[in-house]
Amino acid sequence: MKAQLLKVFNGLSHSFTIREDVGLQANKNWHYHPEIEIIQIKQGEGTHFIGDSIKRFKAGDIFLIGSNLPHFFRFDDIYFHNDDDLLAKAYVAQFNENFWGDRFLLLPENTVLRTLLDKAKRGIALSKDVKETISKILSRLLATEGPERIIMLLEILNVISGAKDLQQLSSIGFKNEYAGQENDRINVVYDYSFSNFKRKIELEEIAAVAGISPNSFCRYFKARTKKTYSQFIIEIKVGYACKLLIDNKYSVKQICYESGFNNFASFHKYFKLITNKSPLDYKREFITT
Repeated sequence: MKAQLLKVFNGLSHSFTIREDVGLQANKNWHYHPEIEIIQIKQGEGTHFIGDSIKRFKAGDIFLIGSNLPHFFRFDDIYFHNDDDLLAKAYVAQFNENFWGDRFLLLPENTVLRTLLDKAKRGIALSKDVKETISKILSRLLATEGPERIIMLLEILNVISGAKDLQQLSSIGFKNEYAGQENDRINVVYDYSFSNFKRKIELEEIAAVAGISPNSFCRYFKARTKKTYSQFIIEIKVGYACKLLIDNKYSVKQICYESGFNNFASFHKYFKLITNKSPLDYKREFITT
C-alpha cells in the first residue's frame, strides 16, 4: 500500500519532536516518515495499520514504529462526533535515528539500542511490563526542555530494549516500495473499504472507486499491500469483531453478522486464522485481564 510522505518539523530549538494529538489531528492518513516514532494511545480505540499488520488498538497501547514504515491509526468513527467525552488522543514522539550524531549508536554500550531500532523497522507493540513506565516518561517529556529531553528519550528506548515479549507487527517481507506515488488513489480505496466492509463490495465497485479496471485493480492492490483485496476486507472484519467482543454487548453469533460475515463457520475460521484464537477465547481473555 502506498503511503504519503509526512514532513516532520522539530522546531528551531529541538532536535526531535514530542506532542499531543487530539481529535481530528489523531486520525491521519496512511503515511510514513524517516523519523522513528513512539506513539501512546491516551484515549480512544480503533484499528491500526502498520506495514501489512491490521489489528485493534485501545487506550494505553504503545508502539515503536521504525523509519519509513507506513502506518495509520484509524480511530473509530464515534470519536469524531464533536463529543468532548469521547476524544481521540495520543502522545507522539518522533526522532531521526542519527540526530545525536552518526557514531552514537555505534558505541559498544548502545548495541541493544541498535538491535531495538532494527526490530522497529517492522513495528513493535510494547508489552504490558513496560507500558506504565513509558507512559510516565512520555508525560514528563511533553513538559521538559533542555538536555533532559534527550536523556528521557534514551531512557524510554533503554526500557523498551529490556522489555519482555515485544511483538513485531509487520511481516518480514513487507517493503515500502511504492511510497510517494498515487497516494490519493489508495487512500480513497482505504476509506471506502472501511465505510462499506459490512456488506459485500463487488470487484467492479471498488475498481470504479480506484478509477481503474477490475483486472488492473487486482494487480494494483496486491502489488502495494502484498495481499488480495478479499484478504484485506477479511482482516478489517475480524478487527471490527475484536472490538465488539471486547465491548461485550453482543453474543458471538450476533457479532458474526454485525462484522459482515455471512455465516458463523467462515467467521470462526477467519477469526482463528488471524488472531490464533477462537472468538470465545478472545472474548474471555479480554474480560478476565
